[in-house]
Amino acid sequence: MGDSSGEDRFDGILLAMAQQHEGGVHQLVDTFFSFLRRKTDFFTGGEQGAANKLVTETFKHHHKFAIQVQMEKEVKKEAERKDKLERAKLTEEEKSEPDSKQPKIKELTDEEAEKLQKEIDQKKEHKKPESDGDEITANGEGNSEKTETKQAESESDGEEDEKDKGKLKPNAGNGADLPNYRWTQTLSEVDLLVPFQANFRLKSRDLIVEIQRRHLKVGLKGHPPVVDCEMFNDVKVEESSWLLEDGKSINIHLEKINKMEWWSKVVTTDPELNTKKINPENSKLSDLDGETRSMVEKMMYDQRQKAMGLPTSEEQKKQDILKKFMEQHPEMDFSKAKFS
Repeated sequence: MGDSSGEDRFDGILLAMAQQHEGGVHQLVDTFFSFLRRKTDFFTGGEQGAANKLVTETFKHHHKFAIQVQMEKEVKKEAERKDKLERAKLTEEEKSEPDSKQPKIKELTDEEAEKLQKEIDQKKEHKKPESDGDEITANGEGNSEKTETKQAESESDGEEDEKDKGKLKPNAGNGADLPNYRWTQTLSEVDLLVPFQANFRLKSRDLIVEIQRRHLKVGLKGHPPVVDCEMFNDVKVEESSWLLEDGKSINIHLEKINKMEWWSKVVTTDPELNTKKINPENSKLSDLDGETRSMVEKMMYDQRQKAMGLPTSEEQKKQDILKKFMEQHPEMDFSKAKFS
């Protein structure tokens, strides 16, 4: 068989063709053979049975790989299931720890309580009032500054909370569960699951799915579309796709062009998601190459810093450079200087 390293280079064209075949795979395969019959000598140009042999060998080759991929998926799914059960078992064991391991409150007798109170009183008497007073005087300004800082931080947090008020909390897939569909995302892609309440088994010809660079339309023919709006950002049309599952729902895959941002919504009419609450798994980060991973981690760090009202990595870098410059030039007065 030929080199499979670039076998996906025609996926965009083939996917566009497949979406035009309302009859599904049978009609698509028929189109391929019709093309070979009409435009080539595939059936008549070779030895007797050569065409049949080629088709059979090609089918066996790809069938073997399909079975292999399916088995790998099942093994992975089973491993995840076992891991989930193991974690659940550990959680149950932690919850059912014997009372002996839990801290106990010991009830004191009257004599023990009196003795303990005397020890506490003796310790209080040994403290020097003068040193206490000095500490209060010496630390007064510091405590005041700390209080002001905490108040400023609280106000900053309050502002952030006020801005994010009303936004949706991300679901387990860093997306949202909406009335008409559910969506999840990674930094590079978005997936939607759109269910239909139809009293018959759906086929591709019953659906309308249009994926454009920044517009998505999904619906059932003869009914108002479930989605027909501009998307949050641009997608790669040739690498995006959709699939009808079990004749009841559509799974739509969108490939982001900007792979360094989290979407707060799929289309502009959706309620907004609080992207500050997104917490990508470390396993997902480990799948990225070194350069991309460092950029993602930097972005996540800056996002956390902003949420706490602290300087981002770039702002911190500028402050460090300025501090170093000021140390090197003590003769210069920066008290009235303004920096942005």
